[in-house]
Order: sequence, then C-alpha cells, then structure tokens
Amino acid sequence: MCAKIDRMLSQAYELCEDGNFLEALKLYDSILKKEPQNITVLLDKGVTLQNLGRLKQSIKYYDKVIYLDPENIQALINKGASLHSSKKYYDAIRCYDLALKIDKKSPMALAYKGLSLGELGNLKDALKHFKKALSLEKDYDLAYISKDTVTELLKSIQKQKSKTP
Repeated sequence: MCAKIDRMLSQAYELCEDGNFLEALKLYDSILKKEPQNITVLLDKGVTLQNLGRLKQSIKYYDKVIYLDPENIQALINKGASLHSSKKYYDAIRCYDLALKIDKKSPMALAYKGLSLGELGNLKDALKHFKKALSLEKDYDLAYISKDTVTELLKSIQKQKSKTP
C-alpha cells in the first residue's frame, strides 16, 4: 500500500509542477480516502488549493494538519500565507508567531511576517524581520527584495516629512 501511495504522491507532485492542479486534487482525494490523516497529503492538498486561489479551503486543510501535528511549521506558515492573501494580516501574523515559537530561526516565517507587517503599515518592524531573515539565510530573495522595497519606502516617507514645514 505504501509504495502505491508514494507513486500517487509523486504523480500528484508532477501534475502540480505542470500546473494541472485539478487532476492532482483527484489523486490527493483518492489517497485521503485510504489514509485520511496522511499529513503530507493534507499539506500538499492545502498548497494545491492555495495555488488555485481557493484560500478558505486551503486553510481548512492546514488546520487539519495543525490539529494532527500542532508543531508543523510548514502548515502554520502556509496557513499564514493564505490568510495574508485573504487580507487577514493580523491572523497571518499569529500563524507566523506560532511558527516562530517552534523555530525562532525560520527565515520564511520571519520574512512572511515582515510582509504582513508591511501591509499593516508597520514598515520599521517589517524591515527588522526582513533583516533577521537575511541574517539567517543570506540568499533569501523574498526577504532581500522586500528589505530593499521597505528601505526605499522609508526613505521616501522621510524625504516627504523633511519637505513638510
């Protein structure tokens, strides 16, 4: 049974890589009928739903993973990303904070938290999170680009303030 499920998972992964998300979902559903608590499949199905823009559904799958494995950092970060995409920035930050309680050196949780902080207008804290993520992973493109963007925004705001009498 395990070998068959591994093949199905590989096939679903390939389908997702090719952008064929709906076919991948069918495979995930087949596996979940046999193994409803398979964390890998639940997580991958959540990611696939997220890629389809079905954010509420993806969050339900991340919640299932978190229920089964409360310290699953990937599920917490992915749930945060879905919440962020739904413009629920405070809820997203709570997910990233939970992930950071488990691993305070998670560059992804730090950078994603920075993105949500930035959306809330908290640019200085966002910058701190991007810098910390980069201190842990120097080549992290998302953190690097976001750090530069926030730095330019802060400079622009400062320039505007200095022009105002």
